[in-house]
Amino acid sequence: MKDMTPQEAYDTLRQDAQAVYIDVRTVEEFTAGHPEGAVNIPIASHDPAQGMVYNQDFVEVVESHFAKDRKLLLGCKAGPRSNSAANLLEQRGYQDVASVRGGFDGMRDPYGQVVAEGWAGLGLPVSRDNGEGTSYESLAAKAR
Repeated sequence: MKDMTPQEAYDTLRQDAQAVYIDVRTVEEFTAGHPEGAVNIPIASHDPAQGMVYNQDFVEVVESHFAKDRKLLLGCKAGPRSNSAANLLEQRGYQDVASVRGGFDGMRDPYGQVVAEGWAGLGLPVSRDNGEGTSYESLAAKAR
């Protein structure tokens, strides 16, 4: 699996019109702000009783919208969820998948020091658009 910085992801999206940024954070996180042009397909959701719960429909929704040879850039808050999502998609036959190291908010060490800058921290374009074709609700509905 490849990984790239948020700046590399931004540059890739600008240079390759077929590249897609899939934000794998929860709907709530995505709605609060996400990379401009991203679509939301959460790898997990937050359940008050159980904590984070794997989204059983994740792969199905991705497969219903994106061909296996499409360039997919996966991002989350800091990196771990997008790594898991990228590995899962590679196991399902996706050929050009990258995880965005540092995600949207950046990765910090146990002392709070930034070890990988995030999309927002770099000042890259942010959106709150959560409409048709972008929101998980609209993408999941088309997958059914």
